[in-house]
Amino acid sequence: MTGSDEATRLRREQAMKELAEARDAHQKAEGISKGRRGLLIVNTGKGKGKTTAALGLMMRAHGRGLKVRMFQFLKHENAKFGEHRALDALGLPYEGLGDGFTWRSRDLENSADMAAHGWTLAREAIESGGYDLVVLDEFTYPLKYGWVSWAEVEQTLRARDPKLHVVITGRDALPELVELADTVSEINPVKHAYASGIGAQTGIEY
Repeated sequence: MTGSDEATRLRREQAMKELAEARDAHQKAEGISKGRRGLLIVNTGKGKGKTTAALGLMMRAHGRGLKVRMFQFLKHENAKFGEHRALDALGLPYEGLGDGFTWRSRDLENSADMAAHGWTLAREAIESGGYDLVVLDEFTYPLKYGWVSWAEVEQTLRARDPKLHVVITGRDALPELVELADTVSEINPVKHAYASGIGAQTGIEY
């Protein structure tokens, strides 16, 4: 047996022991609600995968017959990245509301106006009662920059249909948003191919 094989054997042995102990100690939590309850979910952090995770939730919800819609606050309306092609194929609605990468914008006032208009559309969708899950992709940025009023967003989120799920993605989520959310995932980088000189890959980054 090689050293690598021995390490695998020991890892397996330890894992089986820990898994058996966890299984035997497991008890179902009490007081867990049943049935549908709309969640506010935030995917934040500096790592890759925040939008990807939100898209995965859209696919899952669609598979369960839920009506979904995505608003993208940075990508422009004519963007046709991989996710847009997939959403088109599935017939799922989405809007590009931005002017591309905000930090490259030559007209930040226009970027701010576009974000405010995008929030108006998103708010109408949230209040319409026509959807079960609404994704506000890269929405943390308009909130962080003050382009959209947090007080207005909070009021809308609190007043929404109690069965409506809302997912918000982007870096630097406001502390107030984190406090209000039901589920918050902070995705932080351990390694990224770009740091090794590997450029963005079709079907992975776009």
